[in-house]
Amino acid sequence: MLWIDIDHFKEINDVFGHAIGDAVLREGARRLQEAAQGSYVARVGGDEFIGIADQLPLPAGAELVAGRMRAAFEQPIEVDGRSLKVDLCIGIALFPRDADNAVSLLANADAALYRAKHEGRGAVRLFTAAMDQQLRDRRALEHDLRLAIGRGELYLEYQPQQGRDGSINGYEALVRWRHPLRGTIPPGEFIPVAEKSGSIAEIDDWVLAEACKEAASWEQPLRIAVNVSAARFRRENLDVQVAAALRQSGLSASRLELEITEGVLIEDLSRAKKTMQSLKALRILIALDDFGTGYSSLSYLEAFPLDRIKLDRSFVASLGRSDRALAIVRAVIGLAHGLGVPVLAEGIETGAQMSLLLHEGCDEMQRYLIGRPAGFAASKHGQSALTHAFL
Repeated sequence: MLWIDIDHFKEINDVFGHAIGDAVLREGARRLQEAAQGSYVARVGGDEFIGIADQLPLPAGAELVAGRMRAAFEQPIEVDGRSLKVDLCIGIALFPRDADNAVSLLANADAALYRAKHEGRGAVRLFTAAMDQQLRDRRALEHDLRLAIGRGELYLEYQPQQGRDGSINGYEALVRWRHPLRGTIPPGEFIPVAEKSGSIAEIDDWVLAEACKEAASWEQPLRIAVNVSAARFRRENLDVQVAAALRQSGLSASRLELEITEGVLIEDLSRAKKTMQSLKALRILIALDDFGTGYSSLSYLEAFPLDRIKLDRSFVASLGRSDRALAIVRAVIGLAHGLGVPVLAEGIETGAQMSLLLHEGCDEMQRYLIGRPAGFAASKHGQSALTHAFL
């Protein structure tokens, strides 16, 4: 049994839209069937397929089929004039060595795929007994995450956003999970699980409501920035949810900033514009997050009602070491200022990076050099207690 996943297919969907994504799936399915050479291949959902190979000896035969499938994707997929490089991750489980029934065989192939995806793009992995425990752990994590909000295990930390004069202009709300048995689980571990299991929407709604509630109690009326996932942005009535969070918390709309990644904007331009307009009608702020990553386009900076551009940390990290990175930072700041939009740089770790950004005219800065994320101190002084956590 082969469980096959198209690497980074979500990025293709997010950047180019579902029509392009569907075309990639169709061409991918054709190539897989051709590479299978008569073996059974079927799509099981999303960007995942299964294959059944009975060529003996089984381990070598299955790996041979997997190798042909990967080789079938060496050439890019051409869609509407775009050349898209696509690769596969494949997990393999053998009958009866790894399982003696179809349900267990599928589960074990899925566990092998999980390991392959964890190890990197284009990996092929055979199931081992150790993976069984990893699969159990992942399913337990999914189960516990679905219950985390009701149990009060999620909490927010806040990272300061500093202006050129050194004053704190606002904070970004960052979700954390304190598991009762495993301790604090990093977002990089549980957010992908939430996105795959579908619980990300509920987490997004909780973060929005909680951030608004806590920010409303701060002594100083500073900005609060909240990330909006691609899944949440695509859902209907995001404006209704935001309006409810503002109404229930009493937070002024002008203090709330939603951070949206560029990929979701260009996935469906007309729908994105409609959603953005409905959000701006509430008088909230909108920031373009992680600018410069993926398939960046400068044309939509003028098309969408943006209040801030967040320069991705990858460019900041190279400042002082790469003339190219400096040129990109300079160009982005110049373009944004030409449109009347301020720029916030993420990922500042050194004084040299800070100095370069200030020299280039960057408006705001964020990351560990400014202050590490810290929890909200519930007191009558509210924001003052939060500020002290960064001193």
